[in-house]
Amino acid sequence: MRFLSEIDSPADLRQLKIEDLQEVADEVRQFILETCSRIGGHTGASLGAVELAVAMHYAFETPADRLVWDVGHQAYAHKILTGRKDRLHTLKQYDGLSGFLRRDESEYDTFGAGHASTSLSAALGMAIARDRNGEENHVCALIGDSSLAGGMAMEALNQAGHLKTRLIVLLNDNDMSIAPAVGALTRYLNRIKEAQSYHHLKEEIGDTLDSVPGVGHSLRRAAKSFKDAIAAAVLPGALVNELGFKYIGYVDGHNVPMIVRALEEAKKVKDGPVIVHALTTKGKGYPSREENYYAWHATGPFDLKTGKAIKSSSSAPKSYTQIFGETMCELMETDEKIVALTAAMPDGTGIDQVLEKFPERAFDVGIAEQHAVTFCAGMACEGLKPVAAIYSTFLQRGFDQIIHDVCLQDLNVTFAMDRAGIVGADGPTHHGLLDIAYLRGYPNITLMAPKDEAEMRNMMLTAVNHNGPAAIRYPRGAGVGVDISEKPTEIEIGKAELLRDSAGEVAIIAYGSMVHPALEAATSLEKDGIEATVVNARFVKPLDSELILALAQTKRLIVTVEEAYLAGGFGSAVMELLEANSMLDGVKVVRMGVPDRIITHGDPKLLLAKYGLDTDGIYTKVKETLEIMDERRAGVQRRKIVS
Repeated sequence: MRFLSEIDSPADLRQLKIEDLQEVADEVRQFILETCSRIGGHTGASLGAVELAVAMHYAFETPADRLVWDVGHQAYAHKILTGRKDRLHTLKQYDGLSGFLRRDESEYDTFGAGHASTSLSAALGMAIARDRNGEENHVCALIGDSSLAGGMAMEALNQAGHLKTRLIVLLNDNDMSIAPAVGALTRYLNRIKEAQSYHHLKEEIGDTLDSVPGVGHSLRRAAKSFKDAIAAAVLPGALVNELGFKYIGYVDGHNVPMIVRALEEAKKVKDGPVIVHALTTKGKGYPSREENYYAWHATGPFDLKTGKAIKSSSSAPKSYTQIFGETMCELMETDEKIVALTAAMPDGTGIDQVLEKFPERAFDVGIAEQHAVTFCAGMACEGLKPVAAIYSTFLQRGFDQIIHDVCLQDLNVTFAMDRAGIVGADGPTHHGLLDIAYLRGYPNITLMAPKDEAEMRNMMLTAVNHNGPAAIRYPRGAGVGVDISEKPTEIEIGKAELLRDSAGEVAIIAYGSMVHPALEAATSLEKDGIEATVVNARFVKPLDSELILALAQTKRLIVTVEEAYLAGGFGSAVMELLEANSMLDGVKVVRMGVPDRIITHGDPKLLLAKYGLDTDGIYTKVKETLEIMDERRAGVQRRKIVS
């Protein structure tokens, strides 16, 4: 590679001639393809933003000038150009580079980005701080058209236009989020593209007026109000101006010199914010991705020549996501009141199956989780049974709406929380470790988690037929491979399942994905002469208080296991129940879960093992706890004898 091998920082890039930049972009794109073909990753999004990354680092004096990326899966080129090229092969791997942006990874990552629609607010904050500090650097936010539709981004646009702060927004417009972009804003952006002929006409008229000897500039100024009136009537981009932004565009987002020139023009604007509108193609430069950008948003390794995925084998035929989609279709066939929605993740949640089969009863609301939740609340008010399929980590964005609009009014809304627990490669911004804690604290809501695919189907039926808010959490990836041929049946709310009964002194109460490791640990303990009762909790709210209190009366040790943060989690709920019934003095309770720290990215099995949340970890914790308890008991007995 003629240029890339010599680029270790944006300063090296800026030493090149502008006519060399397109070749740099081509080399960066090839490097991304070669790397992602081996390790997988968010290939499509990053391929589409290569020229934007090259142009921004060329036009701006980074890191002094601040580049703020929206999300991070489009930033692989940014990582390559900022000194991380030699580590790109470690993306999303334990102890490797993050798949997103992290301030502690590079000084060029000015703001951590894993969720969408955050860049404008962060960039505006940086711009205000710059002005307050008396500095002159530029702040540029890169945001996609679908992220721009997010409520948070629109709030930032409103504030930026009001403040008249010097700020540059580079709009990466590819008509896509992960799925095709939806909503009125997308149609609006399309109208801007269609109105390009007006922009050309305006420029031609202005140039003609300027050319009139002696009075050209005066004529152009006199014509400005007339042009603005025409623009307000016929130009869709007028809305941008009304918000207080200057508008530059649109430009070819895969033409580096053109983008650089547009950014240089934007840098000259001193009296307020400006939007540079760039058109790009997701998956640019790799035909199979351009044609199938939806499926290729994020993949594992693939054959670079054919584009075909290199699939790993799995003992379970289907993922929880697939089974959710199939079960939704099955339930909707028999109950016309059920409707389904997702927030820009139809394929990732299984709602794509529902959209295809029931297009009038399924909705993709775009990157708008707050709206999604209250949209569901409105439908529930009128007798429908909405099911919102949203990743656990993304549902956090609609927390107040869950409380104020759903739970407070006790409405029949079901939240299907995919990717609950440790998700692996996507890391801290995507782990679903908080949903138990952030949901169980409010009255009215029912919270459950299945031990396997068949129980998930039963819980889905239970939730939609339950007259009130309900949430189901389930992990990413394949289930355990149980038979799912039987029709779903309802489960008694708040009733746990006794899977393994014993007369021994130990009870393991597991929630959701931890049930099968708990069963396997009990089998291992039995070989050591330790009998353990195993309970599938099923519900964290309401708990099966009758069963748990009975166990506390007969067992010496209760171990709770959950794939979530311990603070405020399932184990905490069990402790609270025992404390409320004055039973903590009679039984030892050990809570197993995720500790109070940021969990990095990496293989889920590795991370679960690291925190003891697997068969070996549960087995070891029970053994060690019993040994400590026995030692303490023996010590007490020795002291009694001596006294």
